[in-house]
Amino acid sequence: MVNRRFQSLAVFAVLLLLNTQSKAQLYFPPTDSDNWETISPSELNWCNDSLESLYGYLESVGTKAFMVLKDGKIVTEQYFNKFGPDSLWYWASAGKSLRSVLLGIAMREGVLSMEDKTSDHIDTGWTSCCPEKEELIKVKHQMSMTSGLDDRVRDPFCSDDTCLKFLVNPEIRWAYHNAPYSLLKEVLENSTGESSNRYTRTRVNQITGMSGLWIKSGYNTFFWSNARSMARFGLLALNRGDWGIKPVLADTNYFNLTTNSSQNINPSYGYLWWLNGKASFMVPGSQFKISGPLIPNAPSDMYAAMGANEQRIYVVPSENLVIIRMGQATGQMKLAISSFDNILWGKINGLKCVFSNRNRELESLNIFPNPASNEVQIVISNTISQDIYGEIYSHNGRLIKMFEGDKITIEDLSPGLYQVSVVVNGKLFRKKLIIH
Repeated sequence: MVNRRFQSLAVFAVLLLLNTQSKAQLYFPPTDSDNWETISPSELNWCNDSLESLYGYLESVGTKAFMVLKDGKIVTEQYFNKFGPDSLWYWASAGKSLRSVLLGIAMREGVLSMEDKTSDHIDTGWTSCCPEKEELIKVKHQMSMTSGLDDRVRDPFCSDDTCLKFLVNPEIRWAYHNAPYSLLKEVLENSTGESSNRYTRTRVNQITGMSGLWIKSGYNTFFWSNARSMARFGLLALNRGDWGIKPVLADTNYFNLTTNSSQNINPSYGYLWWLNGKASFMVPGSQFKISGPLIPNAPSDMYAAMGANEQRIYVVPSENLVIIRMGQATGQMKLAISSFDNILWGKINGLKCVFSNRNRELESLNIFPNPASNEVQIVISNTISQDIYGEIYSHNGRLIKMFEGDKITIEDLSPGLYQVSVVVNGKLFRKKLIIH
């Protein structure tokens, strides 16, 4: 018995040591100052010309702030379009992931459970469903987008009872429905007895050094902060809810649960987190399943907080990376998911320096026909790839169009001189295109 007890204690000590060493690999900036250790892009073998190309792309698509953390240290911190380190911007639905952490803290404090009925924390009659159907909806269904309430109503953001109509029982259908999610604010506040801002400040901000506020806008409540606060949250998420050795969420099991598939209908959605590397995904506003990972160019273990107009917090445990982007929409406004993610990650993958002169000589971009008026074919010599994507810019550097694949329809573009930028196999190619 003594030997077994000694062995158990020894195993526990080893696991504790390994866990402490794992956390020690990450750097955490002080909470009471703006000092933040940095790491040079050259230490990651990133080429300066590729970085400048990335910055040019980010600025052209309305980016306001862009940061990359490696092991918790800042690799790059860039601001564009009159935005600065002290400027504030909204997280849009990227704030859902912060809400997930807050709900987890309330669960750890024992005032809330995923299995609680929503009506345990909001007065009955919060929907227009019959009482029997309303009682089926739980907190976990609001977090996993499986409430069964109808997202096809005229205003899917409306959280009035008259807008919340029964469609199917919970867990039968996945739909990115903002209205049931937005009511998690009331669930949190009623269960804790504290406002969202006070709860965020005392449970998260004071420990991590984050700043920011939840601000109501119509039926929604968005979190606003500067870029570094968004990056601090990403670092907190990378460390699975703890700030160094200081507990914030203090529940690794909950964090692991939320950053894994919450249901089988859309395996790329956890509990208010988006997940890469799954077999299929669904996009907001659609009931179609799309085969393949959410962002093919991104690491498969990545999980992300993603909001409208490309507000992003990418977290990559395998590489100890956190990447954040704040800004305007890169194209037509879309909720959470857009082609921007795959294009950006292609450019990030292309940051590493390539020293093979032979490859540079053999590989070239050709466009045929050129000049053209309807459609062009992209040809990369001596390269075999199924993943070709890029952008078309006007002669003055304005982003005109994004595309994927080796054929581009250009009949919608005005005659003139354009530049085509293509990323293939992590390499960037450019070519002039004349449209007549």
